[in-house]
Amino acid sequence: MSWSQLHGRLHQTLRDKQLLQRGEGVLVAVSGGQDSLCLTKLLLDLQPKWEWKIAIAHCDHGWSSDEGIADHVEKIAKEWGINYAQKTAEKIKETEAAARKWRYEALREIAETEGLENIVTGHTLSDRAETVLYNLIRGAGADGIATLTWERQLTEKIRLVRPILNISRRETGEFCQAYKLPIWEDAANKNMRYARNRIRQDLIPYLKEQFNPQVEKALAQTGEILREEVEYLENCAQEILAISITENKKGLNRGILKKKPLALGRRVVKKFLEIHGKKAPKFEEIETVMQLMKAPNKSRTSSLSGGWHLEVEGEWIVFRDLKKK
Repeated sequence: MSWSQLHGRLHQTLRDKQLLQRGEGVLVAVSGGQDSLCLTKLLLDLQPKWEWKIAIAHCDHGWSSDEGIADHVEKIAKEWGINYAQKTAEKIKETEAAARKWRYEALREIAETEGLENIVTGHTLSDRAETVLYNLIRGAGADGIATLTWERQLTEKIRLVRPILNISRRETGEFCQAYKLPIWEDAANKNMRYARNRIRQDLIPYLKEQFNPQVEKALAQTGEILREEVEYLENCAQEILAISITENKKGLNRGILKKKPLALGRRVVKKFLEIHGKKAPKFEEIETVMQLMKAPNKSRTSSLSGGWHLEVEGEWIVFRDLKKK
């Protein structure tokens, strides 16, 4: 095996960030494209040093654009002597969000069946830059912009790991050419109906040419900085929530929150709303509650989805379920 610069960088990243432990099980999600093939080759070459148990998984969406990919990936797995597993969707919407949700569920099921602790994906520095732009355009806050983290827990026993977030798509392409890896050109990547494809093919090249040739690296660094700041703020908000919420979880002490920075107050309120079943509260909903911090006694929010509102009782903001009246 010839040791390339990418081999060395991945090996060092794994050591520095402790993403994969020696001897662990690793399920590599392989689409057939350059990023996942590059990652698979790198992990296989590093396997003697780390003693991983490696398997390949492919998720077939069942779309016409996917025809032939699964056979291609399975052939690679056989040639490389790697265990292969596949999931095929019965019927999912042809949207990025639906496909992504189904893929992670399918990968989790495969990992559980195979007894593997880690699901590893080939998300790159370029993907991270595109995600920052995509979520910024959608109006996401720091939490949204800071997605695509190095790792996150999917279940108690299974982690999702993205070990090449510091390697660009250009670099994975050059690696595949150098090692003559059989890349499958996915037709879906050229479908301009998908916002991410427009960002990748139109917006990023424009920003590189007109503003900053290193824009991908700059955006990825922004995502990394925000991720660390979000993690810190989330920990602070959790501590504040613990001392400001009532034992029955239905009251929030606004006296405590009024003394905290606005950014932390919003995060505490968001967590409070989530406790009561408000999944991913919108900015407007959080602001409605924040207005109660200095509002007169008995002030209340308008009825929120789910049939409830919040009302001021002295120093407390209290949950009221309108359906129980």
